[in-house]
Amino acid sequence: MNTTALKIEQLIKNQSVSYISSVDSEGFPNTKAMLAPVKRDGIKTFFWHTNSGSLRVKQFRENPKACVYFCNPQSFVGAMLKGTMEVIDDPETKLAMWQDGFSMYYTGGALGGDFILLKFTATGGRVYGNFSSESFKVE
Repeated sequence: MNTTALKIEQLIKNQSVSYISSVDSEGFPNTKAMLAPVKRDGIKTFFWHTNSGSLRVKQFRENPKACVYFCNPQSFVGAMLKGTMEVIDDPETKLAMWQDGFSMYYTGGALGGDFILLKFTATGGRVYGNFSSESFKVE
């Protein structure tokens, strides 16, 4: 793993909030604060949980282009990743990602309510820190 990826990994693992952006029907970006991803694989793949009836789910089904952002406001360091967001509704994946604490958000449980997953796959991005920025590709 290169030094840029390591720097981004460190940033992400220390944040409790992340930001996801979708594209609305008029072509405008829509950004929403989310909890940290429930699961991730490096800086390539991320999973978030959300309600199946949410506006974001509707927008990602219509246009999978997405952007996610992680930042440390104290040090003014941030990383933006761009790629695609997939809506995941298959029972096996939902059961694998379900956590006991989710019942406060989804009263029907992993399979009986409106619990759904968003899976982001990054293709590239940009990182900022120490008064400089750098673009990168995600392999």
